[in-house]
Amino acid sequence: MISRRSLLKGSLATLLAGVGLSGYAFGLEPHVRLNVARYRLTPRLWPAGLRLRIAVLADLHACEPWMGTRRIGAIVDATNRLGADIIVLLGDYGPGHDWVTDWVQVDVWAPALGRLTAPLGVHAVLGNHDWWEDRTAQRVGHGPTIAHRALQAAGIKVYENDVVRLQKDADAFWLAGLGDQLALLPGSRWGRGRFVGVDDLPGTLAKVTDDAPVILLAHEPDIFPEVPARVSLTLSGHTHGGQVRLFGYSPVVPSRFGNRYAYGHIVEAGIAENGPGLADSERHLIVSGGLGCAILPVRFGVPPEIVLIDVGTA
Repeated sequence: MISRRSLLKGSLATLLAGVGLSGYAFGLEPHVRLNVARYRLTPRLWPAGLRLRIAVLADLHACEPWMGTRRIGAIVDATNRLGADIIVLLGDYGPGHDWVTDWVQVDVWAPALGRLTAPLGVHAVLGNHDWWEDRTAQRVGHGPTIAHRALQAAGIKVYENDVVRLQKDADAFWLAGLGDQLALLPGSRWGRGRFVGVDDLPGTLAKVTDDAPVILLAHEPDIFPEVPARVSLTLSGHTHGGQVRLFGYSPVVPSRFGNRYAYGHIVEAGIAENGPGLADSERHLIVSGGLGCAILPVRFGVPPEIVLIDVGTA
């Protein structure tokens, strides 16, 4: 039989463990830790001579004390040291919650990101919060948003259903940036009770004019079932890995697909639109765990991360 003293000791230990885990989840992992998540892959039909290193930053959610000016600067410095050929930003730059001691304004975080540097440039898309927190964009139903203009002013190209053809050594590839899929709120005159996106995947890919591989930037990963095998790699953020992740499972994921696209490297088969040569080929998606927090400033089991991808080296 368990004695009263043993029961009290056990209860106290459980309480202290809970306090310790809460302190870690709120006070340490969200704004102290910083990982580099590394992936290596070679998609089907990727050019044999093309070795491409991509650094990915997603879901900054700038605010004090969780993602303040000093921490953003440290993330920028750490990213620049990784030797990436190209740096991509996947949206949600402003705060995603009200648990703040101070706001980090757009005229602070955008110039900080403007210090990012890579031989093939720094390229960005917007996220849902970049739209939701812009009252003018919600009222008129279109951009450019405040975040869009600030990033452009900082020297960072922002893509909304647009593409660019880039070249490394003798090989070319396309970078495609999708408009946000949840841009307009249900309560706006445009939403009419549901989220309305500004994304146009067919229109974006129609701008690709040759057979060079395509890398797609899409803030939310939910577009992935519609992405054709013509796209070599899709990069997404938005989910934050669920912010709480245990044994590869996230209890809450902001995606209609749940844990299917919560985090990491996902490979799925898909039917191509260009005939049997690509039919049933593997399609690759990498979902970043992100850097900041939304709703609540808590992370457990999915620390903030910079994603570093070596394509063509697996």
